[in-house]
Amino acid sequence: MGALNINDISMRFELPDGSHVQALQNVSLNLKKGELLSVLGPSGCGKSTLLNIVAGFLAPTQGVIELAGKPVTGPSAERGMVFQKGALFEWMSVRQNVEFGPRMKGMPETERNTIVENLLDTVGLRDFKEKAVYELSGGMQQRVALARCLANDPDVILMDEPLGALDALTREKMQGLVLDLWKKTGKTIILITHSVDEALLLGERLLVMAPRPGRIFKEYRLPFADRAVGEDLRVVKEDPTFNDTKKEILEMIWEMEEEIMGGDK
Repeated sequence: MGALNINDISMRFELPDGSHVQALQNVSLNLKKGELLSVLGPSGCGKSTLLNIVAGFLAPTQGVIELAGKPVTGPSAERGMVFQKGALFEWMSVRQNVEFGPRMKGMPETERNTIVENLLDTVGLRDFKEKAVYELSGGMQQRVALARCLANDPDVILMDEPLGALDALTREKMQGLVLDLWKKTGKTIILITHSVDEALLLGERLLVMAPRPGRIFKEYRLPFADRAVGEDLRVVKEDPTFNDTKKEILEMIWEMEEEIMGGDK
């Protein structure tokens, strides 16, 4: 594993009518191995576009992404994605979903069975391994998605609103699981979210992005992710500094949203 370098990335989408949308402009960021980054911003600020460029799903119109000194030119198992709805194979069992990547790589059955069993233990799904995905709740499906991602042993885990569709209690449990996995695996994680609470809790580093053209508006370095690994999440959220920072970010994003709405009038 190595550092992830985002160097002067811009993304421009050409439209059929001859106009264009500048989704990102001159975004640069360096992430050290094992850092956990959360990204916030108003709708349309390019958060998911940036994540898709890092994943290799999109090629930027300017700039380069490097992982461990090598340019990112397309999708690769070294960068794993967890989507909002899991993107699982619903007709397969939990075990079959998790072992899919290692099986496609040609990994021997004994080795991949060991990996799958360990990951199902880690995400609390050992007793559900033969269940079909469609039989599981949303929270359990996201656990499967995390385990499937980890089964490929990626250097970087990319998470695009992975907890956004969950109820409040399940979401809190999954936040704790993400933090535990971060500490246990030492993976670099980039998390896109619309929840300020979640970004503060899970982001060792937190970026607030400005509206289109998307760019980094402000960065925070926060203690809450490290604290939340060993403390009750609700206690961490009651910290006065947590709430002061939350208020500051909310006001920042509300001002951006008002500018966007005003610009549409």
